[in-house]
Amino acid sequence: MLDRTPGARGHYPAAFFIYALAALALASPWLSGRYTIPWDAKAHFYPQLVFLAKALQNGESPFWNPDVFAGSFHIADPQSLIFTLPFWLVAKFVRDPGFIAADATVFVMIALGGAAIMLHFRDRGWHPAGAIVAALSFAFGGSAAWRVQHVGEVLSLAFFAITFLFLARVLQRGGLINGVCAGLFAGLMLIGRDQIAYLCAIVLAIYAVGGLLEARARRVVGSLAAAAITGLAVIAVPILLTIILAQESTRVLIDFQGAARGSLHPAALLTAVVANLYGVDGPLQSFWGPPSQQVWGGDYNLARNMASIYLGALPLIGFLGFGLAAAALFRREMAALLIAFVLMVLYALGDFTPFFRLAFHLPGVDLFRRPSDATFPLCALASIMGGYAVHLYVTQMRRQTFAHIVLPVLAIALAFGGAVAVAWWKGRLEQAAMPLAVAGACLLVSMITLWLARLFAPERGTTALVLVALCMAGDLALSNGPNESTALPPAHYDVMRPDTNNETISLLRQRLAETAGPDRIDRVELAAVGFDWPNLGMIHGFQHDLGYNPVRLAWYVEATGAQDHVATIEQRHFSPLFPSYRSLLADMLGLRFIASGVPLNEFDKTLKRGDLVEVARTKDAYVYENPRALPRVLLTTKSRGADFGDLMKTGAWPAFNPRETVLLEGADVTDARARRAGSARILAYENTQVRVAVDAPDGGWLVLNDVWHPWWRVEVDGAPAQMLRANVIFRAVALPPGARQVRFFFDPARGLRTSVSEAFAKTWTGAKPRN
Repeated sequence: MLDRTPGARGHYPAAFFIYALAALALASPWLSGRYTIPWDAKAHFYPQLVFLAKALQNGESPFWNPDVFAGSFHIADPQSLIFTLPFWLVAKFVRDPGFIAADATVFVMIALGGAAIMLHFRDRGWHPAGAIVAALSFAFGGSAAWRVQHVGEVLSLAFFAITFLFLARVLQRGGLINGVCAGLFAGLMLIGRDQIAYLCAIVLAIYAVGGLLEARARRVVGSLAAAAITGLAVIAVPILLTIILAQESTRVLIDFQGAARGSLHPAALLTAVVANLYGVDGPLQSFWGPPSQQVWGGDYNLARNMASIYLGALPLIGFLGFGLAAAALFRREMAALLIAFVLMVLYALGDFTPFFRLAFHLPGVDLFRRPSDATFPLCALASIMGGYAVHLYVTQMRRQTFAHIVLPVLAIALAFGGAVAVAWWKGRLEQAAMPLAVAGACLLVSMITLWLARLFAPERGTTALVLVALCMAGDLALSNGPNESTALPPAHYDVMRPDTNNETISLLRQRLAETAGPDRIDRVELAAVGFDWPNLGMIHGFQHDLGYNPVRLAWYVEATGAQDHVATIEQRHFSPLFPSYRSLLADMLGLRFIASGVPLNEFDKTLKRGDLVEVARTKDAYVYENPRALPRVLLTTKSRGADFGDLMKTGAWPAFNPRETVLLEGADVTDARARRAGSARILAYENTQVRVAVDAPDGGWLVLNDVWHPWWRVEVDGAPAQMLRANVIFRAVALPPGARQVRFFFDPARGLRTSVSEAFAKTWTGAKPRN
């Protein structure tokens, strides 16, 4: 590749060093431990990391998670981090990863994405000043900055940038290694199995088509084939697992109306000009931008930070001023990216334009609930194109024509004027005065910086790079810096530290240790205590009957009423089979302790005095004990047939004692013969293996009160046995007389083979799957 900007390539080593320093400075509030990434990054993803680290470092499998929802199909969960390479490496090699390690993983990955964009600029021979603008804007601007708490989506975006680099190399010069790398990183992106990965794949496809129209297809077809094969090899198993989980879970397809509620209001695009126009980084009551229904009306369901896309003043001037107004982005080498950008904007706007209704017919679109998530790829594309326009201005726009001076200024003035007009229209001009002043200052300083960079570039290139980096870093630190959407003090999450002294957690640990026995591992429930609490069991080693996850096994949800979250009393639903904490299913789950942010009778109206024992009132919660909670393992001496589907619907349990009788599916399983009682005790309880010693003088049925799943197997004295579905949602095995060793174990390899073969048989031969 010829150096299209003479002398610029020699400045790239300095440019990478300057970028690294700027990235480190922008991430330092989190890396120093002053702040930590909040919300989902802690409530959902951090417990997943801790669970993964414990499993890997203790030699256990992380494929099944017993700590939430009475057992979770963890290997297939897209958000479990099992197949997320950066977090897997942290979990494997960092002992007890803390907040800084978790946050650093996110910032390192997004910074690497920015570095990949710089490498793309270098490959193209574009000026490193434009590369620094694009990289910093990509990594610390737009949705990547304002939604950094959505960890999985940020990582998908980072892998998109790396994939884009190698795909561009494939289209530019071919090469087997480039093809394999493109496929590898595309696979790592798609393993995220989120909407960002989906949309970024569409962007890459558009870019590939555009590149093929220019490239000699024969020269790159082999490299593209290598990319496709490598990518498929990376994603095949995780995608198959997720498809299987989707069929077994509560995560249903999203209809158009449901998805449209996640549309981006057109007025939100003004945050590209004025970062804090709507007061998004202040108190919630001060926020006045879309999707605020009080100010804007409509029925839209977005968090306020989802509508913020500030990329920095320099890329905005480049993109909007020189790129569009001065037509720099209408060059052939930008055509595919510009088309993809327009499509992503239309997609993000959802039902505000007719486009999303057409796009909703694309395969896979109905799996996702927020078209506004398209702000991730559209911001990435705007960063690249903004940096490209800066490159052109610094290197090629030496002669200032009318288009190069007046049109960019006019475009920026109109955009800024639009922000002022909206603030005046909504009666918020006084509130928006400071954000408008800050944005105006950033625009002015950035224009001066651009002029100086162009002036210094020919003879003092490093100086130009330092000026650009300082301008970008200062702008992004001021406008996209830590706020309550992206950064909170670590002390806010003290309850998540393994060594926490939190009164409620300490009490639960103590009481669980006191009630533990050879046959029992009691469960807890954390209901309406707070957003950060439902997944704490993964950190502190206790098992929760609920949790925080959008994906849950369907039969468990139907039986218990479990929602994806239980942060408030409105999210604690009951079911016919679990109508109250004073219920048979609560007892069989071994639900011994309930910690609630409010008295339980405020949302469990059927509770009577004496049903539960109030243990304590802590700063966080009311703690209750259910003295009727049953052991984890039971040896029953009788069986009885039942219709589990009918039980789920009606909640009408037959009269039986679960200590003596097990309910099994079907009418021909009833066995009421007299047998002597025996005993069962747990020898070992691990994530994917439970070993039990049983003394059954006349035989019987061993019941394990963990949620049933068909990929669990069982052995009796080392010989395979049939695992039964018992008491609607639990596991059991029939035992012959005598002392026995029973092992329940999760077997995903065999389960996946069975599921795939059964699906193939059903599809191609019409055969019915085996029960």
